[in-house]
Amino acid sequence: MDEKIARRRIDGLFGDRRHKFLVVCDEGVFLHTDRPEYSNHHDESHKLTSASQGPGSGESSEPKHNFVAVTQLEDEQAIRSVEFHPSGKFYAVGSNTKALRICAYPNCKEIRSDQEPREPTVLYKKQKHHKGSIYCMAWNATGDLLATGSNDKTVKLMRFNSNTCQLEDIAHPLTMHGGTVRDMCFMEDLSNRSNLLISGGSGDNKIYITDCETAMPFQSLTGHTGQILSLYTWGGVMFVSSSQDKTIRFWDMRTRGCVHQISSRPVGGTGPGSAAAAVSVDPSGRLLVAGHEDATCMLYDMKGNRILQTFKPHTSDIRTCRLSPKAFYLLTGSYDCKLMLTDLQGDLTQQLATVRVAEHADKVIQGRWHPNEFTFISTSADKTATLWALPQT
Repeated sequence: MDEKIARRRIDGLFGDRRHKFLVVCDEGVFLHTDRPEYSNHHDESHKLTSASQGPGSGESSEPKHNFVAVTQLEDEQAIRSVEFHPSGKFYAVGSNTKALRICAYPNCKEIRSDQEPREPTVLYKKQKHHKGSIYCMAWNATGDLLATGSNDKTVKLMRFNSNTCQLEDIAHPLTMHGGTVRDMCFMEDLSNRSNLLISGGSGDNKIYITDCETAMPFQSLTGHTGQILSLYTWGGVMFVSSSQDKTIRFWDMRTRGCVHQISSRPVGGTGPGSAAAAVSVDPSGRLLVAGHEDATCMLYDMKGNRILQTFKPHTSDIRTCRLSPKAFYLLTGSYDCKLMLTDLQGDLTQQLATVRVAEHADKVIQGRWHPNEFTFISTSADKTATLWALPQT
């Protein structure tokens, strides 16, 4: 089920709170009412309304578990990281037990609301992939490279064969980081078509750029004064980083430097704020979302360089936030054990409708959308990685 089809089922989640949208062509391009520049239409004549601090989320008073657990991978310790293969056919899972698994994405076409989750099909497993917990991982755009980062201070870079579902190390573990590797992402070097790996964490608080052709880090970016918590890339040349120093920095690989910086802001825009533990950017590069340790979420207009609003969809630290593939919805996960879905259609300076769509028995650590279908996977301190989908009946 892709996002366009799932919209019809999502209508029932948000009820009359949900903003309407307008279909503007038959090619799947949608123009959001009051938010045209965040669609794929790219009409520069439309501008955002003036920024204001929103009054908070529009969460329903009734718990709503509209997504159902399709598969559930269990481990002996917390499962930290998960990433979908760009084809959507596989997903990789990293655990505190040091184990790395690659699982098959199941058929989600006939999901029922009353079904029990089943174990996923594990196609590859390595018990002691790192010497420590696997904190983060990333696939490159073509899906033939997988990188993992750990609190053993190393990065591992592997070649993936999608036919055999096997991994092969292409270099010794990279040891440039001075502490836990917290996040990473791949960027294609448009000048020579090679893959660049961006990684960051604790220790020296630097962001490292690694050329995957040589498996050698060739540049370190400085500026943050606290550990790197989250990284996200878009557009082929840009990426964003968030840090424990309560700042978010924007980087341009063409200049290989920081081109903009913003500080974290709490609800109301006053006080010290809190660090953004997770950041995400919509495909057009115009909207940044940041999930903060004070349970707030910030929407930031990157073209206008202004905060649109902050709202509070959770009651504890937000540890993950991801825009859906077409940026119609925002998925957030928190230490309050809940996964919330926020409707981003309409005026982003106004109150947003938010509903609870899934829940774990312990803290939520990561959440990731499927690249093509309207499903997501979440990992948790309850020692599970769960795939969620909308039921068909």
